[in-house]
Amino acid sequence: MKPLADRIRPQTIDEVYGQKHLLGEGKVLRNIIESKNVPNMIFYGPSGTGKTTVASIIAKNTNKKLYKLNATNASVADIKDIIGDLGGFDTQNGVLLYLDEIQNFNKKQQQSLLQFIEDGSITLIASTTENPYFYVFNAILSRSIVFEFRPLDETEIREALVRAEVLLKEDFPKLSFQEEALDFIAATSNGDVRSALNVLELLAMSFGEKKIQVEDVENAIFRKSLKYDKFGDNHYDILSAFQKSIRGSDVDASLHYLARLLESGDIKSPIRRLLVIASEDVGMAYPQAASIVKACVDSALMLGLPEARLPLAQAVILLATAPKSNSGILAIDAAIADISGRDCGEVPNHLKDAHYSGAKEMDRGTAYQYAHNFPNNYVKQQYLPDKIKNAVYYEPQGNKFESSLKKYWDEVKKNK
Repeated sequence: MKPLADRIRPQTIDEVYGQKHLLGEGKVLRNIIESKNVPNMIFYGPSGTGKTTVASIIAKNTNKKLYKLNATNASVADIKDIIGDLGGFDTQNGVLLYLDEIQNFNKKQQQSLLQFIEDGSITLIASTTENPYFYVFNAILSRSIVFEFRPLDETEIREALVRAEVLLKEDFPKLSFQEEALDFIAATSNGDVRSALNVLELLAMSFGEKKIQVEDVENAIFRKSLKYDKFGDNHYDILSAFQKSIRGSDVDASLHYLARLLESGDIKSPIRRLLVIASEDVGMAYPQAASIVKACVDSALMLGLPEARLPLAQAVILLATAPKSNSGILAIDAAIADISGRDCGEVPNHLKDAHYSGAKEMDRGTAYQYAHNFPNNYVKQQYLPDKIKNAVYYEPQGNKFESSLKKYWDEVKKNK
């Protein structure tokens, strides 16, 4: 019997769960699919968000011959076999290649496709769970449109579970699920609909003719998962508490919420928050924190769970115990507010680019003073546009590092 996730795989765009930002009425990807003029595309996003499903639907809507490869186990020989079929009777309209996990192809393997992508004999739809701007060869990237698939929300996963439950009852007529059990599965799937369906199928095969309770779900997935809204303990509440605990310098609470997130199998959400906190909440009070946290995060991603808990705990302890300053976020938000809210004027002439003939005649850069030619590498001159020349965005706070910065610059500027 086919896996449940394959049995209920959507066959049309309207059946796809989630991705409304791509597939909703009037959205770019939907328009492309309906036009049947398919360009080279890269689908980027987490597992279980519909990348393969959408690629399969696109393949059905074209007259091209479909080939599927998984870069995890494919080779250049597989690509040569596809190229060898070009020009045949069944490939007169071209070839549509769906290449899953393209990040596992090395540069040479990706380059072997380039000529045929350029002349249009192969249309590539590649999928990846990794950032394509880091892992896909630039020449392919520049010839493709990147679409980002997002994790499904709980409501969207819940819809898929309800549909799957109906199908399961064909095999297990007396099977049913407590509403709270379905909520629990949806809330703990981390936006992965395939994972949620696999849990549902496991429960059906394990328990058969009974009503599945929340406790059954917890036992089936072998770990205590994040609670859902009904229990007042949802995913975003925990993330919020996580950041606020670090901001409030409560190291024990910070570790507690990190543990909750990791025990649910979620590694990406705390990583993103830690990177934000290093600049938003610690910031200029301890600028080195950003570099240290980045190193911890990179280690965590290379290690994976459960070992990832070690560098992530290190990052949490560092940030929770570090001095705090939000001067950075206040400064950039104030600058953005100026840009958004009023006409700030032009860049002063003496700061404009002067590296071209005729710049001098236009008074570009002529009055610019090179700071390194002056004591302490500083000279007083106007840098902001005339209309906002007295604007102040950055205000040093009272921590040791920023206090020393302020003292230094007050002394330097006082002598000017």
